[in-house]
Amino acid sequence: MNRVILMGRLARDPEIRYAQNDQTMAIAKYTLAVDRRGRRDGNDGQQTADFISCTAFRQQAEFAEKYLRKGMKIAVTGRIQTGSYTNREGQKVYTTDIIVDEHEFCESKNAGSSGSGGYAPAEDSRPAPDSAAADGFMNIPDGIDEELPWN
Repeated sequence: MNRVILMGRLARDPEIRYAQNDQTMAIAKYTLAVDRRGRRDGNDGQQTADFISCTAFRQQAEFAEKYLRKGMKIAVTGRIQTGSYTNREGQKVYTTDIIVDEHEFCESKNAGSSGSGGYAPAEDSRPAPDSAAADGFMNIPDGIDEELPWN
């Protein structure tokens, strides 16, 4: 089975082009910066990331063109595709890309470092962090017991 799920931030805006075959097809290419789990000793404790090439086609490419921008945190599902070509110097170059089946937002529009892209998620119904007590639990208002379904 060839299935991959990644979560990271866009390292740059997607590059969009349109293939002119029998039908016009959108193709989007972007780079996803995915943090590694561990930290390297020789990297001053800084977290490292892998920069992974992603390619989306058709509706997913159009979605990327319309909504995805540098710095946004997204989740990608797809498959790994490897290939090779010979460059101008005659050397064989090997490639690894993710062919995107789906991508989705992982944070609200305002939480990303870019703050753009036209994405307007549903209002978050979770209480604000300042409404939590010192022990980390939310303060429950008096009289809420009547509204609970299991009473």
